[in-house]
Amino acid sequence: MSQYLVELYTPNANWKALSTEQRKQFLGAIGTAMGGLSSMGVEVLTLTEIEPGLDQSTAHRFLGIWRFPDVQARDALLAGIKASGWYGYFDHVNAAGADGDFAQHLGALEEA
Repeated sequence: MSQYLVELYTPNANWKALSTEQRKQFLGAIGTAMGGLSSMGVEVLTLTEIEPGLDQSTAHRFLGIWRFPDVQARDALLAGIKASGWYGYFDHVNAAGADGDFAQHLGALEEA
């Protein structure tokens, strides 16, 4: 059963305090670490800036949506994100869940 992760994040004061060179070094290391994810079956569905002005939108600036073959692959990515120091530079929120459909979702809402 596929697993999904949605990330919302915004650069914080620690990120803004870094020089351009420090940012490039940090992001370069992130890019290198991401290279092996596809061999684990990890798919990036999108990494993008959030569209401003939507009704009920978030104040976060960036959005990431990922698909994983299993919980272990998802948790490996989350562990890597944490180990990289990412959370020290970005105000970050994660939400995760498994495959689902409309009827299943309505049933869960009914029980909530």
